[in-house]
Amino acid sequence: MSSVVAQPLFSFGLRAGVRNSVCFCDEHTVVFPCGNSCVCYNTFRRAQRFIPGSEKSQGMHALAISPNRRYLALSECGERATITVFDLQHEQGRKRKVLTAGELPVEEFVCMAFSHDSKYLIGQTGGPEWTLIFWLWEKQKVLATVKTSTSSNPVTQVSFNPHNNTQLCVSGAGVFKPFRYSEGALKQSSFPKVEAIHFLCHTWVTEERVIAGTDSGRLLVFESGDLRREINTAVQETDSNSLLRQVAMKKMKDAEVAEGLSVPRITAILSYSKGFACSYGAGTVCLFEKTEEDGYRRSRDIRIPANPDSSELSPAESQLIDTICMSPAEETLVISTDRGQLYSFSLSSPDINKEELHFEFLTQSFHSKSITGLSVCIRKPLAATSSLDHSVRIWNYETKVLELYKEFQEEALSVALHPTGLFILVGFSDKLRLMNLLIDDIRTFKEFTVRGCRECAFSHGGHMFAAVNGNVIHIYSVTSFQNILNLKGHNGKVRGIEWSLDDSRLVSCGMDGAVYEWNAQTGKRESESVLKSCSYTDVSFSSDGKTLLAVGTDLTLKEIQDCQVLREVPADEVAHTTVAVSHSGRVVFTGTPSGTIRAVKYPLPLQKEWITYQAHCGPITKMVMTWDDQFLLTAAEDGCLLMWKVTDKEGRGLKSNRQIIQTEEILVTKSDLEEKTQIMLELKLRLEELQMENEYQLRLKDMNYNEKMKELSDAFTQQIDSLKAVQQALKTEMEKQQREHQQSSAEIAVRHSEELKELEVSYSQKLITEHERFQDLVHKNERMQEDYEKQLKAAEESKVQTVEELRQICEAKLEEKTQILMQCQEDAQQQVREFKEIVRQVEEDEERKIHDIQVKYEKKLHTAKETNTSLKGETCLMTQKFYSLQRQIDERCSDINKLKQERQRLLGLIRSLESDIEDLKRTISGHERTNHDKDNTICSLKKKNQELEKLKFVLDFQLNEMKYQTEPQQEDINEKKERIHQLQEELVQIDKSNTHLKLSVSELRLKLRSRDKEMHKETQKVKDLDTHLQRLKSDLHNCVGFIQDPRRLKESVQAIYARYVADGVEISGVEEEIQRAFCRQRDRLEKTVNGLRARLARSAEQHEQVYVKIMKENVGLITEINDLRKELLLQRTQVKDYKSQLSALKKSNRSRPSSEEGPKKGVSA
Repeated sequence: MSSVVAQPLFSFGLRAGVRNSVCFCDEHTVVFPCGNSCVCYNTFRRAQRFIPGSEKSQGMHALAISPNRRYLALSECGERATITVFDLQHEQGRKRKVLTAGELPVEEFVCMAFSHDSKYLIGQTGGPEWTLIFWLWEKQKVLATVKTSTSSNPVTQVSFNPHNNTQLCVSGAGVFKPFRYSEGALKQSSFPKVEAIHFLCHTWVTEERVIAGTDSGRLLVFESGDLRREINTAVQETDSNSLLRQVAMKKMKDAEVAEGLSVPRITAILSYSKGFACSYGAGTVCLFEKTEEDGYRRSRDIRIPANPDSSELSPAESQLIDTICMSPAEETLVISTDRGQLYSFSLSSPDINKEELHFEFLTQSFHSKSITGLSVCIRKPLAATSSLDHSVRIWNYETKVLELYKEFQEEALSVALHPTGLFILVGFSDKLRLMNLLIDDIRTFKEFTVRGCRECAFSHGGHMFAAVNGNVIHIYSVTSFQNILNLKGHNGKVRGIEWSLDDSRLVSCGMDGAVYEWNAQTGKRESESVLKSCSYTDVSFSSDGKTLLAVGTDLTLKEIQDCQVLREVPADEVAHTTVAVSHSGRVVFTGTPSGTIRAVKYPLPLQKEWITYQAHCGPITKMVMTWDDQFLLTAAEDGCLLMWKVTDKEGRGLKSNRQIIQTEEILVTKSDLEEKTQIMLELKLRLEELQMENEYQLRLKDMNYNEKMKELSDAFTQQIDSLKAVQQALKTEMEKQQREHQQSSAEIAVRHSEELKELEVSYSQKLITEHERFQDLVHKNERMQEDYEKQLKAAEESKVQTVEELRQICEAKLEEKTQILMQCQEDAQQQVREFKEIVRQVEEDEERKIHDIQVKYEKKLHTAKETNTSLKGETCLMTQKFYSLQRQIDERCSDINKLKQERQRLLGLIRSLESDIEDLKRTISGHERTNHDKDNTICSLKKKNQELEKLKFVLDFQLNEMKYQTEPQQEDINEKKERIHQLQEELVQIDKSNTHLKLSVSELRLKLRSRDKEMHKETQKVKDLDTHLQRLKSDLHNCVGFIQDPRRLKESVQAIYARYVADGVEISGVEEEIQRAFCRQRDRLEKTVNGLRARLARSAEQHEQVYVKIMKENVGLITEINDLRKELLLQRTQVKDYKSQLSALKKSNRSRPSSEEGPKKGVSA
């Protein structure tokens, strides 16, 4: 056996998925599961004590601590489900009892509970039976069992009544059943109707009252097993932070409606002296206090703090709370979450009255998912881990403190610390980043294009580092950041690399079964060892650097030197996953897929000699020894980091030949340093100001206090003097009152004796009167007694008479009933005779049948005996065959054992391949995510293409429709154009006619002017004639004056005749003709003018109407043509755009498959 042993020293992590995963065993000690053990952590001394689980444990399901804080029950499943009870008062956590379910087929115990006197224990088995088992655990005796639920309604919690160890409570999905243990059995005491309610937790608050929490955020109160009421969980929040938190919670709820998390779930509840505490949704614990009305009021909320760098609801704040526990003095509240974190809150803190209360980490934050990388440095006691929870953490393994913590957007696949402890190398799926470890941050300052780097390592001098990309190892310079070498040779993925002590060589192992030793200067292979049947998972140099130690899927630990396997240490049934060699060269540690650690002495033994330690509950991913050989660090897929103290059998640490000088330098940026110095200066100034102000205030207070003390002393002296005077006055008053009291007491005694005599006289008189009244009442009583005796005699006589009458009536009825009874008896006898006859016939029939059956079965018995004799002979033959077959079976068993060994080897290979498959799945998932994104973009583009095709089809259809619609419109347009042409020709004709008419009108106007001139002349002539006529009239008048003188009358008449008649006859004839011609011509011209005027007015009106109509039609057609032209132009431009987009999409679709084939070829390579 190895002379070196490893002792668990400290753990960083919490095993998730364990019911009741945290509890107090005293005021300062908390118990929680980590890996495959339970850890007792003392918060005051910051020390841990380990309680290991069973060796063949396949899973830990639940914890339970007794009310007296002494015993711890641990539920595990292995070959069969067990509950182990440990004594916590023992220093090593001594195992007291192991409880099983007896003959019941039980796979697991999902929850447990102790009774209040710690004598009894109940355990709830899992599906499909869901049986509750009641133990007297110290005697390992099962007292009772009962089935509590069905496979469709899982049970989540069981508990004892804290005041009565015979009352139990079981809750779950649609299950709330109170039980009572009596007469050796568990009996359900009440049957509440809660089939539709999913209970997640419950707690006893009094002897009869239970409060249960549901998945819908309800708190239901049960009393004596019956549902009584519901507790109001609402609280009035006016704080702005609370409002912001409500908005953020609402956003998270809206985002999680698809996942069914729209209501806060009550996943844990705990009662204490002031009320109870329960979880209320993600990251919140509510404290409820008792009220005077026998109810409960939500007093305050305690929340998991959010990430200060994030404005949204952070993942830390959205954790679900699994368990709540409280210290025995009710001063500290501790919770565990579904992401493997532990938080605490001091209930005795003076800050508890603040509006915003927040939890703090119990120790520090842990990884919540599988740890993928682990590395240590030389100059500082630091260890770096990377995890799939997107975080990188820097731990100090001497102070056991988390130094730095950084979260990223992607999963961290690998990590390597620089030997100085000032730089760190982290591999991601897209890049490899070199970062600075600052005083309070991890900052990237260089990125390398190494995708999916799952292994990386700095050289011991720190001037180079190696990074793995698939089956290629890249070596970079830390000073120039240039790629110095690319080591190619592996056909499978590289799973492990390590530098030699002088950095001249690099060893690597891969899934292809090859172990190569490379020259770090030239890049050539110096040695190689290839074993196709083994997939190597890790490799390491020996302490002297001459040999290599490799582990793989063939269940062996190999030591390789000069291309040959020197030694092999075979394993039992479990393969090795990792290997770590001590720098002193005394021991080799290996990790297994089951989470155990094996310590093998070095040089390697030829037989199976090692020490096995229970460590993790998942496959160990990384293992490393510190440079001083004092500590072993292991990490696994359960997210836990364990630190082991490596000593010899005497407890002394291993001696190393190397001298390790540790430094305390840290990196800080210039801006941060300047900012901190500025802050320090400001704080110093502020401190000086505060000191001066404080001194001034102290002087003022001293002066004020001195004055107050003087005033108070004066006042107290005055009060003392006044009190002395008052005391003296009170003393004299008391003496005076004492004398008065003695006098009054004597007077009262005399008066009392006189009153006593008077009362004796008065009461003697009253007794005499009362005696007389008593005598009168006695006489009255005698008279009343005589009256009552007379009434009794009369009543007795009447009673005798009525009894006689009733007797007669009853006798008559009795005779009738006897007659009826006789008749019924005769009928019954007749029926009995008939029944006996039927029974006799049936018996005869049955006897005949029995005889027939007897004969039949005797024949069968005879034949069976004959066959039995023949079968005996055959049995002899079969025994001989059986012995021969037994020999064959033995041979087959040996073959089966060989096949089992082969199967174990193949299983190890399968496990390693499964881990590789997981790695491939992760890489594939990354590629699938990118491919999925590309597919999404392609699908979106295809959808757009389809939509464009549809739109093109619709537009073509619309274009054809428009063409079909525009063709008749075009015909109408042509017809309209022809009509317009005709109308234009008509308009030209009308214009011509108008011109002719205008010419004729002008001619007529000329004629009219001539006619006017002629008329003027004629009028002038008429005027002349009128003057002549006037003259003639005057001459005639003058001639009338010579009427008496004939001669003169004659001369005057002759003169008138000579003057007027000769010329006047001719003129009058001509004038009459001219007048007549003129009148005719004038009438004709007037008629023609009037006709032309009427014709011109009609033609003008028609022309105006036609012109207006044509103009309106022309304007409408022009606007319609312009609209159609615009629409046609728009459709053509859209069709051109769609055609250009379609051609671009076709080009991108033709170019995309070629671009996708490239990454796929890279992946397959």
